[in-house]
Amino acid sequence: MSLYRKYRPLSFADVVGQEHVVTTLEQAAKQEKLSHAYLFAGGRGTGKTSVARILAKIIMIRGIEDEKIQQQIIKGVEEGTIVDLLEIDAASNRGIDNIRDLIEKIQFSPVAAGAKVYIIDEVHMLSKEAFNALLKTLEEPPPYAYFILATTELQKIPATIQSRCQCFPFRSIREEDIVRRLQYIADQERMTIDREAVRTIARHSGGALRDAISLLDQMRSLPKITVDDVLERIGGTGEEEVQAVLAGVAACDAQLIIAIVRRVEETGVPLDGFLRQILGALRTQMHGAIERKEPIDRSLAMMDALLHAIRDVRIAPVPGLILESALLSLCNGTASSGSASPRHEEKKPVMQASPKSVTQASRLPSEDHVETTGQNSSVTSKNVEDPTSKPIAATIEAPEVTMDSVQEFWGEVVNATTPPSVKMSLKNGRITAVDGGKITLGFPSSFHKEKVASTEASRKIEDILANIFKRQMRLECVLDGQKDPTKEEPLQEAVNLAEAAAEIF
Repeated sequence: MSLYRKYRPLSFADVVGQEHVVTTLEQAAKQEKLSHAYLFAGGRGTGKTSVARILAKIIMIRGIEDEKIQQQIIKGVEEGTIVDLLEIDAASNRGIDNIRDLIEKIQFSPVAAGAKVYIIDEVHMLSKEAFNALLKTLEEPPPYAYFILATTELQKIPATIQSRCQCFPFRSIREEDIVRRLQYIADQERMTIDREAVRTIARHSGGALRDAISLLDQMRSLPKITVDDVLERIGGTGEEEVQAVLAGVAACDAQLIIAIVRRVEETGVPLDGFLRQILGALRTQMHGAIERKEPIDRSLAMMDALLHAIRDVRIAPVPGLILESALLSLCNGTASSGSASPRHEEKKPVMQASPKSVTQASRLPSEDHVETTGQNSSVTSKNVEDPTSKPIAATIEAPEVTMDSVQEFWGEVVNATTPPSVKMSLKNGRITAVDGGKITLGFPSSFHKEKVASTEASRKIEDILANIFKRQMRLECVLDGQKDPTKEEPLQEAVNLAEAAAEIF
């Protein structure tokens, strides 16, 4: 028998880490104040079904004085052989016909026990029609009928169902509680296991005791269980690489970042889990910076980029490329304006301009950068067209269009981009070439490339660039590693990134 079945809690005293639920239910049972419907919500492996069965035993033996019959009922619940307890898996019985069948059978009185109990697991999987059919029965069930619903996704349960149940949140089990339970099971099974190995299993389970017991069960045939044995079977946690990758981002060491991502992939660590660990470390750093009253712009920019990446990495055909792109964008300063280099307040020399040049300047998208001197504070068309008028001095802040200047202002371009979906895709691009009025952006995936390259999106971005550089700009989007058709040779930076990606995949 599997260990998680052998050591499944049979009484409230055996339940681990859910004291707030157990205490309330025990008191309700003692005071005869049990409800007709309960809703248990929480992560997998936290004890929802076990508590439901324990509660079912208490409900079904109420009103029965004969101890032998009580023991038979309890044994029938534990073995799953009693007809008055019906456990339904809503994942495979989610239709309205299944619920109608349940409603028809509920009209019959209990056969062997004092009540009939219906445990519906993964209840969020029921269809909308099935929920509607169940609603009336939940509100006014027969006096002998009780419902215990269990779900891992409370937000998918209609409010009308929740309002008719007593809801109990099941928390993720604390690491120390899992360690104590695993050590108890290991002692009972006469297993030799290092204390650090037990802690590694508990940490890997993420608050799910059943997962931890299943992993221990997987290794109980070994003469001695060590940390190395555990790591070999779970493929490593990636925890040892978190600080290394943060150091690589801080140093803008692209080669180190790519090497770390490659190692994490080779050890089999789920990349979304690795991203969560990085975010956890960044959160700790941010809290420390707040306590020391230090700026947190950099931490916020990094978390923003990684939160986008953790969503994309689950659906990406090449998850490692998403992680690399997010980390490298932090180095390039394109993740957000918080990571971009500050704008320099450097003015260009004042130049004497003819009336014609002033007229051209007045047509620029922004007039904030034009300063005029004369009798009036503004330049009118009459002043310009009058041939006797004196030349007017003008200062035009128009940065030169170079790779450095574009990168300097790129954070502002990203921030001003709308809608958010285009802004997110633009963050995933990097500047690969600047040639006069044309800026070439490289993207790690065709999805982000097509999003930015669409006619409406590219025109908006070109308008933003025109406002900054005071000249018409053209945006060209290419996939990383794709040659710029107007160049005979690709930029070295793009070559390096393409070669690095090729080595990984």
